[in-house]
Amino acid sequence: MTRPAPRPRSTRQALADREFALGRVARPSLLTVGWRWRYELLLSGAVPGAVWLLVHAIGAQLACVVILGSLALVVASPSLRRLVTACAWCVITPHRVRTGMAQAWIHSRDGKMPFVLCTMRKPFGERVHLWCRAGTSAEDFVWARHLIAAACWAREVGVLRSERFVHLVALDVIRRGQAVCWAGCNSRGRSRSGPATLAGDQRQ
Repeated sequence: MTRPAPRPRSTRQALADREFALGRVARPSLLTVGWRWRYELLLSGAVPGAVWLLVHAIGAQLACVVILGSLALVVASPSLRRLVTACAWCVITPHRVRTGMAQAWIHSRDGKMPFVLCTMRKPFGERVHLWCRAGTSAEDFVWARHLIAAACWAREVGVLRSERFVHLVALDVIRRGQAVCWAGCNSRGRSRSGPATLAGDQRQ
């Protein structure tokens, strides 16, 4: 990976930087809002529907016993508790990443932030896959990774970039331990200035 040469400062670039700094995040469309809150909308409809079916199937008293027993089983089982907690973080983290991007000014000139594709559970926390729009890149996240880590209530945030498709970026939200490869530190713990490469994209 080669680092691009810094562009010379000019009046036009200074004006563009000022316009970018004064810009705001664009208001999302209804479709975008529905996608961002899809899990919450699904749960808000699925949970009451499941309770209603359970009550009509076995009665209110037995339904309460089943629900309380299920909750007690989750609380008593460490593995189930970790699974539920990890799934909850996969729902919460994308919202926090978008908040961090908005506060760190990671958006295009028309105010559109990178698109969150999906969030996956990992041993160290979560991995958030992003689609960078024109005007944003992985280097923006490397610069703002401490701001995003604070927004995500995490220990650290690492930045990975696809070697084949540079607009595809992954954020490793590190809550415990440390990810194998991430921007900010190399394998020896020394600082680095660019994003690391996704392991799956490296050519053999």
